[in-house]
Amino acid sequence: MKKSYKIEVDCANCAAKMEDAAKKTEGVKDCVVNFMMLKMNVEFDEGADPKEVMPRVLDNCKKVEDDCEIFL
Repeated sequence: MKKSYKIEVDCANCAAKMEDAAKKTEGVKDCVVNFMMLKMNVEFDEGADPKEVMPRVLDNCKKVEDDCEIFL
């Protein structure tokens, strides 16, 4: 399953850090962050519940970029 989320991030480098952090989150198969569009496209592992996975993605992103936001 793929879902798109609106994000808030200050720079392209920060967006790349968010993308890497999201990819390392359990339940995430792939993630692409588009800084220009301020969107995060997440592909979830088979059987993963996005409502459970996305708070962990946000926590991991906050560890690398504390002023980022994902609008769930």
